[in-house]
Amino acid sequence: MRQSLPATMTRRPRSPANSRSSDQLTVAEANPAPLPLAWADWPAEARLLLVMVGIWCLAGLLILGSASWWVAARENGDPAFYLKRQAIWLIASWGLLWLGMRTSLRRWLRMAGPAVLIGGVLIAATLVAGSTVNGASRWLVLGPIQIQPSELVKPFVVLQGASLFAHWKRIGLDQKMLWLGTFAALLLLILKQPNLSTAALTGLLLWFMALAAGLPLLSLLGTAAAGGALGTASIMVNEYQRLRVVSFLNPWRDAQGDGYQLVQSLLAIGSGGVLGEGFGLSTQKLQYLPIQSTDFIFAVFAEEFGYVGSLVLLLFLVLFGFVGLRVALGCRSNQQRLVAIGATTLLVGQSILNIAVASGSMPTTGLPLPMISYGGNSLLASLLTAGLLIRCSLESRGWERRPLRGRRDRGGGASPNPAPIG
Repeated sequence: MRQSLPATMTRRPRSPANSRSSDQLTVAEANPAPLPLAWADWPAEARLLLVMVGIWCLAGLLILGSASWWVAARENGDPAFYLKRQAIWLIASWGLLWLGMRTSLRRWLRMAGPAVLIGGVLIAATLVAGSTVNGASRWLVLGPIQIQPSELVKPFVVLQGASLFAHWKRIGLDQKMLWLGTFAALLLLILKQPNLSTAALTGLLLWFMALAAGLPLLSLLGTAAAGGALGTASIMVNEYQRLRVVSFLNPWRDAQGDGYQLVQSLLAIGSGGVLGEGFGLSTQKLQYLPIQSTDFIFAVFAEEFGYVGSLVLLLFLVLFGFVGLRVALGCRSNQQRLVAIGATTLLVGQSILNIAVASGSMPTTGLPLPMISYGGNSLLASLLTAGLLIRCSLESRGWERRPLRGRRDRGGGASPNPAPIG
């Protein structure tokens, strides 16, 4: 009579070409597999993504150096002031990207919930003790460092959204309401700062992830309507947001007032022509164009590299999005798939929104251009998101294994009841 397997083991079909026992396969595959060091063993998508992120960051440094040198020399006495600070943040951010690739996605998913809750507390703290800039309290000042919690929480919103929506049909109503309420509170706190652009981006990110997870369309349409109503209410309550919408519709009506920023951005883009003025030769950055090193850095890029350069940047984003979706299609679990979709949507979607603002296609917002705009918080969040996306590609090839839960014997062998392999 055949003996049944222990409850902690999984039966695997024996391959004719492999004479190892099922126990041996289970023990070997149960060992945690860290990030492979052999570059040739990486999936093609992971290699391409890492190279593209490197190109993105290097190009960002060059673009930022050109866009910021005049203001840096005038205000700080050092033309490379912003470039040096960005390079320091970039080194730290690449360490975070490496950590994102090196750490199992299971661990990131376990950390996501507490990180979102901590992020919500920090966002609430900005309303009480935050630094106010241009009428918005978005930063916490800790000595020489400014922390923007609404920016840093984005990768963890992706992770927790994937954890929630991947198991939507299997979790109880209390868990659903708990995390939907948490996300709603997070968005309301960001709106209260006020920061409509980040709240809208975060809401759209969660909405697209829910759509990809197959949630009921009627519920999604209702959520979209509620989000639109909330955004409209925010615009009506906050005068500066209302003025931005009005000036967006016709910036030339008050070209020296509310429409000045957009008018100068459009002049910069139009001055670039087909091939651009040349690297470093933008004139609009000479204190004609406000916020030229952060929100409107694309206008400086378009002036210096023209229509051709702008088209190359858009094609680069399209390629990055295509590779990200290929990673999502190759993932083995719904959680991995949703993380890949969310990370791709966050990086590419935020880039498109920033370009749309600079080109006058949508009202002015405060979203930076990922890995190009000046700012350490944006760099940290963007490169951690990219690291999670690359990790999804690595795990799609089965390199991530659940570690043994049992104790090892003194000879280095596994315990007789290894954990099941997921």
